[in-house]
Amino acid sequence: MTQTETATLLAEITVDQAIGRAIPDAATGETIGYAPVHTAADLARAVTAARAAQPAWAALTHAERSAILHRAADEIDAHAEELAQIIAREQGKPLNGPGARFEAAGCAVWIRQAADTVLEPEVLFEAEGTRSELHYAPLGVVGAIGPWNWPALIAIWQIAPSLRMGNTVVAKPSEYTPLSVLAVAALMNRHLPDGVLTVVAGGRDVGEAIASHPDLDKIMFTGSTATGRRIIEGSAHNLARLTLELGGNDAGIVLPGTDVDAIAQNLFWGIFINTGQTCAALKRLYVHDSLYEDVVAALAALAEATPMGPGTDEGSALGPLSTGQQFDIVSRLIDDARSRGARIVTGGEAATELGPHFYRATVVADIDDDAALVGEEQFGPAIPVLRYSDLDDAIARANAADQGLGASVWGSDVDEAMAVAERLQAGTVWINQHGTLNPMVPFGGVKGSGYGMEFGKEGLKAVAAPKVITR
Repeated sequence: MTQTETATLLAEITVDQAIGRAIPDAATGETIGYAPVHTAADLARAVTAARAAQPAWAALTHAERSAILHRAADEIDAHAEELAQIIAREQGKPLNGPGARFEAAGCAVWIRQAADTVLEPEVLFEAEGTRSELHYAPLGVVGAIGPWNWPALIAIWQIAPSLRMGNTVVAKPSEYTPLSVLAVAALMNRHLPDGVLTVVAGGRDVGEAIASHPDLDKIMFTGSTATGRRIIEGSAHNLARLTLELGGNDAGIVLPGTDVDAIAQNLFWGIFINTGQTCAALKRLYVHDSLYEDVVAALAALAEATPMGPGTDEGSALGPLSTGQQFDIVSRLIDDARSRGARIVTGGEAATELGPHFYRATVVADIDDDAALVGEEQFGPAIPVLRYSDLDDAIARANAADQGLGASVWGSDVDEAMAVAERLQAGTVWINQHGTLNPMVPFGGVKGSGYGMEFGKEGLKAVAAPKVITR
C-alpha cells in the first residue's frame, strides 16, 4: 500500500485546512489530515435527515437491509488496507497482530454478523383460541458516541445492529480519532441510502447535544463512567433508551498450581493489547504467593522482548499512547506507584527516542490495593501485579472495584476456575484468556461499567422496541 493509495480514502473524508481540525499521527505528531468541525446545528440537521430517511429504511425487509449491509462489508474488505493505514496513523495501534489490520477486518466481520443474525418472533403463550408473540420493531433514530481506542470497530458495533433492525444512525466519533470513523462510514455510504448513516465529527458540545436531543430514540455510548453518568442525566427528559459500555478496571486471578509457561502469552496480550488502551483489557492481576515471582518474571520478559514503535512500522507490536493526555495519566500513575515503594520490574519510563507519546511496557510488583495504579483504570501499557495467599481474599479484592466490565481466572483446573468465575462481579469472565470478543456472544458490563448488551441476538434486541402481539 503506497501513501498515494492511502491518500485516496483520506482525500474523500478530509476537508480544507482553513475549515478543518488538524488530526496528528499518534506516533510522530505530524498532521495526517483535517477533520470537519461539526456543531450542534450540524447535528440537528443530521438528525432531521435521519428521521426523514428512517421510515423507508425500516420498510425494507430484514433480508433487503442485510443484503445492503453485506455490500457495505464487501466495500470495507476491498479497502481494508487503506482503512488500516488510517487507523494505524491516527490511533497509533500497530498494523499487525491484534492491531489496525485486525480492526479494519473486524469492521466487515461485525457487519456481516449483524446482517446474518436471525431474530424471529418468539411465541410467549399459546392455547386454544389465543396466541401471544414477541416481535421487535425499529426504535427510530440512534445516536452513537464512540471512543478513540478502537474507533472504527466500536463505531461498527453501534452502527451495524442499529441499521440491521431498521434504525437510522447519527454517529459522533471521538475528536481525537474522527478520520477512522469518517472513512468506514464513507465506505458504507457507497451502498446505503442518503440519510441512513451520518457522521458528525464535533467536540464535546456535540456529544452533549446528542445526549439531550429530543428526537433521538436510542443513545449508544462507549467511554468513561463519568461521561456515561452525564449522558444518563442529559437523556432523562426524553427517556431515550441507553446502551452504555463504560470504564473497566478488569481484574485477573492466577490460581495456585497454574502452568505459568502455558498462560504467559495469553496473559501478556490480555494486558497489553492495543498497548493497554482497551476497555476490556486486564488492568489488575492477583497472583498466588506460590507463583508470584514466576508470573512477574514471565510478564517482564515478554514486555522487554515485544517490539514497540510507530503503528505503520511492520515490525511494531506495541505502539504509542494515542494522546498526550493519556500519556500523562500513565506517567502519573506509575510515578505514584514508584513513590509508594512499589517495585518497577521493567519499563517505568517514557521511550522518548521513539516519539512524544511512547511509554515502555511496564510491570509493577509489590504494590498495594490502595495505590492509584490499582484503583484507577490506567488505560496504558502498565500492569500492577498483586500478591494473595487466600483465594477468598483475592476474590473480594477483585470485586472491590466500582467497575465490572470483564474479569479473568487463570488456572490448570478448569472446574476450579469456573467456580471462581461464578463469584466474580463482571459482565464477562474469561478463563485462561482475557478480552477476547465474539460477534455472536453478548458483551456488556455491570456496576460502574454500564448496562445494556451488544453483539448477537441480545445486541439486536437492544436497538429494537419489543412489541407483544396477541391474537
